Amino acid sequence: MTSLTQRLKSTPAIGVFTKLSLKNQVDDLLGQFRSVHQGHAKIPLPELRQRYDGLVLKVLALLQDGDPPLATAILSSREAIWGILSDPKKFAQI
Repeated sequence: MTSLTQRLKSTPAIGVFTKLSLKNQVDDLLGQFRSVHQGHAKIPLPELRQRYDGLVLKVLALLQDGDPPLATAILSSREAIWGILSDPKKFAQI
């Protein structure tokens, strides 16, 4: 995840303001996962999956023409990242 994050930050395929917007969306999603794992929110896991998938699809659409290798890396890591986010013990380590 660290490598993908760094590559996203440095890719020229996405503009600065779009990167800031994506960062805010990622932070919001991570906050929702944190709340669920801590028992503060009752968002069903399928709903979080839907939000996660939507964000991944948005990132892939932004990258597909400008940085295809990064888009492929994110696509191939999609399930592994979901596994980390959806597991409270793994999530606590990020």
